Amino acid sequence: MAQRHLDPTDPTTAGPAEPVTPDALADYLRAQATEFLRALRLHRESGTGTAHTGSSPGGEPVDAARALRHSARRITGTLHTFRPLLDPTWSETLHPELAWLSGTLAREHAYAARLERLLLALQRLSGAPPFPKQAAAGPGNAGPRSHPAPAPDRSNLTVGAAKAGALLERQLTLARTRSHSEALQALGSSRFHAVADNVAVLASEVPLTPAATTTPTDLRPLAAAAHERLCAAVTALPLLTAGHPYNAEALVHGLSLDPAPHPQDAPWHHVRLLLRLRHYAYELLEGDAARDGLGGRMPAAGAALNRHRDASEAAAAAAAAARTPRIAPATAYALGVLHADQRHEVEAARFAFQQSWEMKAVSTG
Repeated sequence: MAQRHLDPTDPTTAGPAEPVTPDALADYLRAQATEFLRALRLHRESGTGTAHTGSSPGGEPVDAARALRHSARRITGTLHTFRPLLDPTWSETLHPELAWLSGTLAREHAYAARLERLLLALQRLSGAPPFPKQAAAGPGNAGPRSHPAPAPDRSNLTVGAAKAGALLERQLTLARTRSHSEALQALGSSRFHAVADNVAVLASEVPLTPAATTTPTDLRPLAAAAHERLCAAVTALPLLTAGHPYNAEALVHGLSLDPAPHPQDAPWHHVRLLLRLRHYAYELLEGDAARDGLGGRMPAAGAALNRHRDASEAAAAAAAAARTPRIAPATAYALGVLHADQRHEVEAARFAFQQSWEMKAVSTG
């Protein structure tokens, strides 16, 4: 029970005192299914040929893909949290298919944002003038910029940084192009059409279990369970270490030859997922009152974990580029500095999360 004090957004104590019935679950799922179908219609009307560039008139293809991802994630998270109240055969079939779709649609933007992050870091590390301020390119924000970002001024970079930037640009642009093709193939596949058909049914009929429709049921215990899973996962993090800036913990094994992602990052990524699931549960209970950022009333914590994910993936991309055979020593050096810089960003994000989480604990202690 003591963990309830860690976060003031516990769904068991937030919002109205009366029980939240399965009707709210059905309404929420229908609303998200409707959003999914609306985004799909927009995507089809706009065409998919220019979605990769993000420069279509009005930006419709990019916005449609983003809306598809958002609604798919919300449906998937809700199926996971409230699965005891939903028909198991139906939910266990739809859940992995929506997860596949949202993951496929997210990769293209992730590569583009990663490249932008790394090129900006290279400019900063080499002492070049910063880029003009641009629209945020964080996860889930794939909308077009009002002014295209200028290409990096290679003359202002050191030779090693310039070559490192060129190498990253080639590798990540290729990965982005492949992801774009995979997304187009996915949206035209029979697998996707089956998912869309199931979501269309969901927009009008939510398959609740017989017990959920005949027995008085409150959604709060299931939402509270999502909250408790988050609190338990946060408790397992090394928050004491993260609370000390410049502890270099995020650089441990940073020069390992193992190309796998940092194993120490996985628990933080898991907390980010649990925070999102808790947010969706809170959003279902509270409606618009919960729409103030990832994590409900903890937008700072959610933003810190987004930064953690972005920096860790950018560091992995720099390390992968440094393993390219026969690159010049100056290029490898620049990529090593870039990798270390992004791992320090990982550490800074952990510190920011620790501060925001502990601040919530103090405010409710």
